[in-house]
Amino acid sequence: MTTAALQDGSEAAARPVLQMRGICKRYGHVVALDDVDLDVHAGEIVALVGDNGAGKSTLVKAIAGTHRIDGGTVLVAGEPAEITSPAAATRLGIETVYQDLALCDNLDVVANLYLGREVRRGRSPFLDREEMERAAGEVIAELAAHLPRLEAPVAALSGGQRQAVAVSRAALWGSRIVLLDEPTAALGVAQTAMVYRLVRSLRDRGLGVVVISHNMADVFAVADRIVVLRLGRNAGTFVTAQTTPDQVVAAITGSSEITGKDS
Repeated sequence: MTTAALQDGSEAAARPVLQMRGICKRYGHVVALDDVDLDVHAGEIVALVGDNGAGKSTLVKAIAGTHRIDGGTVLVAGEPAEITSPAAATRLGIETVYQDLALCDNLDVVANLYLGREVRRGRSPFLDREEMERAAGEVIAELAAHLPRLEAPVAALSGGQRQAVAVSRAALWGSRIVLLDEPTAALGVAQTAMVYRLVRSLRDRGLGVVVISHNMADVFAVADRIVVLRLGRNAGTFVTAQTTPDQVVAAITGSSEITGKDS
């Protein structure tokens, strides 16, 4: 392999899987995002934090394709990207796990994992249930998601198990980036621990993971870096291992102008 090829490979590895620069979003006269930057690398968990109205949900919806940005640039795997719809995000390998999970209670685990993307037998109208069960079992096992039978209806699952189904679906279809909105909301201690394991498993699969959370315990338990938004602007970026919760809270509330430095 040539030196140039080695350099190209090294640069590709160092390049963020998601790079957003100067992102702006307005709703009439209301500025939701004002010149926001965000980098997410493959195999990294980035926590996006901020007070209510800071712009977190707007930014994630822009990545997910449900809101179109008014200005700025987006690169996915180093290539310019226009995320104009959820379908466009999906084509780019971006999957989102919303707080409501978007699961169908009357369907089983496999049907929920393949909802809208069912596998058919060749050109026939019949579903290839065997293939779907095989792939579903593989991703669930790889994530160490503790679920009952794949035929179990989602309505019968606990909150943590339902979250596991939603995360498994994102892992099944997301080839680059997974977004999680408040993944441990309303979960107990044991269920929260399971979700932590699932999120780390996504990182270990080489995906870039963005987690929105108001819970500092969650943030410091799973994130590699913490990005703070305040009033629609960047307020700080912190390496979690080199940061205290007080520093992050100070950036969220605006009581300090400290900006964390990546290393």
